[in-house]
Amino acid sequence: MAAETAGSPGSSGSPGATGLTRLRRRFEGPNTVGNSRGFWIGFAVAVLALVAYPFAVGSYQASRFSLFLVYAFLGLSLSVVWGYAGVLSFGQVVFFGVAGYTFGVVSVNFATPLGITAAFLVGVVGGAVMAAILGYFMFYGGVRNVYVTIITLVSTLVLHTFMAQTAGDEWTIGTAALGGFNGMPTIPNLAFGVGGVALTFDSIGFYYLVLALLVATYLGLRALVNSDYGRVMVAVREDEDRTRMFGYHVERVKLAVFTLGGALAGLSGVLYASWGNYVSPQVFELAFASLPVIWVSVGGRKTLLGAVVATVGIEFFRNSLGGELAFIFVGALLLVFILGLPGGIVPWVHRTYLDLRGEGDVSRPDPAEGAEVTDS
Repeated sequence: MAAETAGSPGSSGSPGATGLTRLRRRFEGPNTVGNSRGFWIGFAVAVLALVAYPFAVGSYQASRFSLFLVYAFLGLSLSVVWGYAGVLSFGQVVFFGVAGYTFGVVSVNFATPLGITAAFLVGVVGGAVMAAILGYFMFYGGVRNVYVTIITLVSTLVLHTFMAQTAGDEWTIGTAALGGFNGMPTIPNLAFGVGGVALTFDSIGFYYLVLALLVATYLGLRALVNSDYGRVMVAVREDEDRTRMFGYHVERVKLAVFTLGGALAGLSGVLYASWGNYVSPQVFELAFASLPVIWVSVGGRKTLLGAVVATVGIEFFRNSLGGELAFIFVGALLLVFILGLPGGIVPWVHRTYLDLRGEGDVSRPDPAEGAEVTDS
């Protein structure tokens, strides 16, 4: 692994290092873009802007924008799995949808704050368990490379076909009808607590909950990918055979990362079902399954920040555009970036910024090209 440059925020501590500097080092390292003081100032400004957003646009627009933040968890799930472990999955929507349906079934049957809290946890765990089961048979079965992509894609199509035919009364679990193509309506709003001591999240409250979870998740993933385990993840991505020769259990690492990705996608699915009080087989459609790949490719698959920025930006524009024209735009955007900017927009902006400041160095390649760097 590449060593950090002397004097960088992630380098060994000095006697006068402040507590804030030590805290920053937990989230900085060679596997993320943005390790400078300037980045963290910009990050804080962006978060404050998002906090103020509902006051500027009103509750309706804030509720609409919260959906894009919900999708950011789905983008992050693929960024971790594909960008840091090298596993291209078209099945993140499988875990997204399974978690959404699980949350719907449990919350409809137990529509109390405690029941909804349990449904939230069961939904996220359901996405993780689904990923663990699928990942176990793939990775320990010797499935690699494009065949993993094919299996995850087929899993998406199978679930879409299965859930579309669940319209009969026999597909009712307790009081929750799966509904087939019509989906599951009347899913309650998200709530945490017991009895009268509970918080219910809707409209602006839901927006702030999602924003807080997204910031915490992003920071937690930064700490993970820059840890020793994160370096092993990157080693698996770069060369599985060599990593195995060094004594690491490659299948175990891939399964753990895939399960984590399933949990993140599951969190996104639960929040989605709560946001719209509805979930349907459309979450397993091929068009929707392709979106995480587009988000991560455009933003930069080897950067967590790229997944968040591209997901929110593309979905905001796509939602504003509407109709089939939106999908044409997204498809054209993917082609442009794959052909002209394969590393993604965030690494390119980061590299351009360093070059303009005179800090660019050909001996320190960009993370989007598979190397590890830090900001100076």
